[in-house]
Amino acid sequence: MPYLTPAPDASPRTPATTVPPGGWDCQIHLFGPADQYPFDPDSPYVSGEALPETAIKLLDTLGLARAVVVSGGGYGRDYRYLLDVLRRFPQRFVGVILPPDTLPDEEFARLDKFGVRGVRFVSARRASNLPQILPDMAAQAENIGWPVHFYPHGEDIIEYAESLLALRSSKIVLDHFASIPAAKGADQPALKTVLKMLDTGRVWIKLSGPMRCAKGDLPYAEVTPIARTLIRHAPERMVWGSDWPHVNMVGRGMPNDGELFDLLADWAPDAADRERILVTNPNALYGAPARG
Repeated sequence: MPYLTPAPDASPRTPATTVPPGGWDCQIHLFGPADQYPFDPDSPYVSGEALPETAIKLLDTLGLARAVVVSGGGYGRDYRYLLDVLRRFPQRFVGVILPPDTLPDEEFARLDKFGVRGVRFVSARRASNLPQILPDMAAQAENIGWPVHFYPHGEDIIEYAESLLALRSSKIVLDHFASIPAAKGADQPALKTVLKMLDTGRVWIKLSGPMRCAKGDLPYAEVTPIARTLIRHAPERMVWGSDWPHVNMVGRGMPNDGELFDLLADWAPDAADRERILVTNPNALYGAPARG
């Protein structure tokens, strides 16, 4: 029986950090009325409404211009709701789909016109009903100019690194700090693997969801040395995401999104680095005109 994931903090605070114009939140999920968009029967959770209108208010509070809507795992591989959101709010959102095992090139072209800008794969240990690495689809994404996203589990980026770098993809985005277990510190094998991947020039990191790789509540202090190491290593390929509405936070404190955003100033004290992370880098990943 799926559980109801806790709701996000309904009163996000205005960040204390100065936000450059044109900033992006590179990972949010949205959930519409369940009677219109039912949850996947294999999803371990269901969610209350997390609507695009609410997400836009959050963006405005944080001082951000656009967001990347990643089709929620609660919907499995059904991306109809994502397309509905992109159709209604093309100036605020682009999307990333959890794809079926195969898609014709014509569907890639249709999705691109809606504003889809990526596909997402997950570790086999992450979820059995969601797409794992699909090399042919990664090549199709490359042909139309989309990055490939991958969400590892625990330290398994070590075993997935070779398969990911073998993809015919020039932009590979590792979600949520590549799921590196922050408690193991900045000298651990998983982080060393990610740094080597960054050295290829093809790999990007989402500085998102610190609660996904650290226990406890905000400020997730164990994540700070990991974040600083990644930013120092390749500031030109880091992006930030809130991961709103923070699903699966059962038994944990829900972060206030203004305070969550302010963690970036601790991870990246240099304002020029923050502008790269919030504006320049996401424009390079998601803001380019469609090619297909």
